[in-house]
Amino acid sequence: MNRWLFGVLIFAVSVIGLSMGTTLPLVALRLHEAGASSLEIGVISALPAAGMILSAFLVNPLSRRFSGRTLYLACFALCAVSVAALQLPSDSLTVLSLARLILGVAMGVAVILGESWVNELCDERKRGQVVALYAACFTGFQLLGPALIGLLGAASPWPALLVSAANLLALAAIWQSLPEQLSEHDAHSSTGFSVIGFIRVAPALCTGVLFFAFFDSVVLSLFPVYASGHGYAVGIAAFMVTIILLGDMLFQVPLGWLSDRWVRTRLHLCCGLLALGIGGALPWLIQMPLLLWPALVVLGAVAGGVYTLALVLIGERFSGQELVTANASVGLLWGVGSLVGPLSSGLLMDLGPNGLPLALSLAAALFVTTAVVSGLRTRNTCVA
Repeated sequence: MNRWLFGVLIFAVSVIGLSMGTTLPLVALRLHEAGASSLEIGVISALPAAGMILSAFLVNPLSRRFSGRTLYLACFALCAVSVAALQLPSDSLTVLSLARLILGVAMGVAVILGESWVNELCDERKRGQVVALYAACFTGFQLLGPALIGLLGAASPWPALLVSAANLLALAAIWQSLPEQLSEHDAHSSTGFSVIGFIRVAPALCTGVLFFAFFDSVVLSLFPVYASGHGYAVGIAAFMVTIILLGDMLFQVPLGWLSDRWVRTRLHLCCGLLALGIGGALPWLIQMPLLLWPALVVLGAVAGGVYTLALVLIGERFSGQELVTANASVGLLWGVGSLVGPLSSGLLMDLGPNGLPLALSLAAALFVTTAVVSGLRTRNTCVA
């Protein structure tokens, strides 16, 4: 694999993670300070996820008309402009909404293309490690976003300006380094399934992505509320989210290394089972701090592993335009999970004090059940 090219792709996805991790809380905090209603904040906060859903349906027709390099350049140009638009007056809700939607579409297309290229370019023997490093860099820079806001303040223009500058740097790196075609496969070739049809082709991989998107959005938005409701100070509750995401970031490469040496489908299922077990045990763990903190690290690691290993398995099974379509489905499912997660978890939390663990357990159980059924079907097919 061309290490310089891979480095550019790593830098690009890191900038996307920074853009997402910075702008999501930044917009919500600025709107809150400007006196916006909870409904307005919720709708505008959901627009990037809606844009990512839209990008799943746009990427295939766009890739048939434009080269991957052109699309990638356009995505980062749009990201830079959309983030810079956050500096407009806070009462320009229409412009802000459009900017958030465009940012979601641009990030979605860039993620889909980047994941496809990384899977196409890497050596099969090191696929797990390479894809895991790619995913870990996204998570790591997503973590930097809230830290940037905490350091500079939500009212400061610097967070948005620095993220816009990072997108422009990514644009320059892509302009200098990416060839016109990164894949040897024809972008105009047909696929055996559509974006929606991928759910039928690979249900376990789809529910794995759906679970992690659900998990990620719920942890970021509602875990501090859950922990503070069980007696933890708000600062400590927020720090728990950082610990979960650190577990996700730090353990992806070791899990990727392990996936290159063990049966990937089994490791995928083991991650799901551990996530299900810890999620179900949260009502007891939340009362035992000595066990809770290491459990949160493991929870982040295995939940992230479910997503990373889904990407690895997608790259193992598909190539060419089918790989792009599969990753477009990943973008769609990510958007759906990000929208459904906070809504359903918030509803369950209103019904009882342990609504969040119940929501996480149900999402993990969906993945585990699908993975077990898919594994049994594959085994029966091989026997037949």
